[in-house]
Amino acid sequence: MPDKLGAAMAQPVQVRPIEQSQPPWPRRYTVVAMFFASTVICYIDRVNVSVAIIPIARDKGYDAVLQGVILSAFFWGYLVSQLLGGWMADRFGGKRVLAFGVAVWSLATILTPPATVSIALLLVMRAILGVGEGVNFPAIHSMAARWMPSRERARAVALNYSGIHLGTVLALFVSPILIVRFGWRPLFYISGSLGALWMIAWFIKAADRPEDSRGVSRAELAAIVADRPPVSSAESVPWRSIAREKAIWAIVLAHTCNNWGLYILLLWLPTYLNRILGVPLERVGNYALVPWLLTFAAGNLGGWAADLMLARGMSVTAVRKLMQTAAFALGAIPLLVLPRVHDPLGAVALFSISSSCSALSLAAFGVNHLDVGPRYAGVLMGISNTFATVPGIIGVAATGFIWQATGSFDAVFYLTSAIYALGAIGYLMWASGEQKL
Repeated sequence: MPDKLGAAMAQPVQVRPIEQSQPPWPRRYTVVAMFFASTVICYIDRVNVSVAIIPIARDKGYDAVLQGVILSAFFWGYLVSQLLGGWMADRFGGKRVLAFGVAVWSLATILTPPATVSIALLLVMRAILGVGEGVNFPAIHSMAARWMPSRERARAVALNYSGIHLGTVLALFVSPILIVRFGWRPLFYISGSLGALWMIAWFIKAADRPEDSRGVSRAELAAIVADRPPVSSAESVPWRSIAREKAIWAIVLAHTCNNWGLYILLLWLPTYLNRILGVPLERVGNYALVPWLLTFAAGNLGGWAADLMLARGMSVTAVRKLMQTAAFALGAIPLLVLPRVHDPLGAVALFSISSSCSALSLAAFGVNHLDVGPRYAGVLMGISNTFATVPGIIGVAATGFIWQATGSFDAVFYLTSAIYALGAIGYLMWASGEQKL
């Protein structure tokens, strides 16, 4: 045990409530901010193609089916690196794993424009982008389990997940402007360069654990350790116990159902607004960013609300089930109404309600990995996110087929509502907030 940790634990009288024993800006806040920035950049680089695909398809003559295949190709690579990234982060530490992922996806983003010389090369580059981004959430979950006190987990994880929404907002807002003024190629060069700036700050500020960080005070370290279960490196993984645990499969189911709606909205909303509702390309970003701005706020409020309910004595299991049920039930209802709405403002309002309510799940399944198995949080996130990647492959591509076959997205909205209902039932039956591993 490092000397700093030993000194902290030898003086238990110094372990006071976090707000009294910490400096105004503890180092763990910086680490969480870096998590958040990584996820923002991750989604900028992921979402920019959802706008760029409109002029790319026009220039290259891609039909709706091929557009869906291109959009879904990202998930081929994303599927591959989830579990491996989570295991490496739990076993060897998340700092280098996350840095590797950012480097790979940033390079793939920069190389996307020259890759459009052929469909095969473009699909490969999108898959490589997915490989890099696949380690983001497992590595962050692994580090969060080691850095965050239990009482702050929901808000920290919700903030990180909300980087999805802010990154999406930035991509949807800036991408049309850059495309209209400079064409679609500079969009990838600019967004891909952000990762290099992040990596400089990451190597200066981050560490695998607070025990390894020079920027953590003795008081902060003692407070973290006092409110955190043992989370030594995972030299072996109890695969059999994981496979048998219903609470883990509840997370997997909820994550998969949640991502079905998330990925379709993420990658098809600009096209839906432009091709179905007639919104001009230069205004697509203005409409499409509204749901994500509101979802960013809702996700963070949900995290704070969950931690507050825990502080007032509500059980972890009850809090997680309440937040997840509300997310799926309130997220499904607006989608059932969408087929009857044909104006952009009304559609955006319904999308906003659905995505904002769905964001409450960030304080449910989103943080539940850390409740059930904190030592294996990266592995568990890798498992659930591997399953949750399947909707990106099947759902995103299927949306293109449905649109081309029917000329509308109505069936997509109804199907997504049904999937949300399935997720809510399964999570209520199987989920738990108790530590199982």
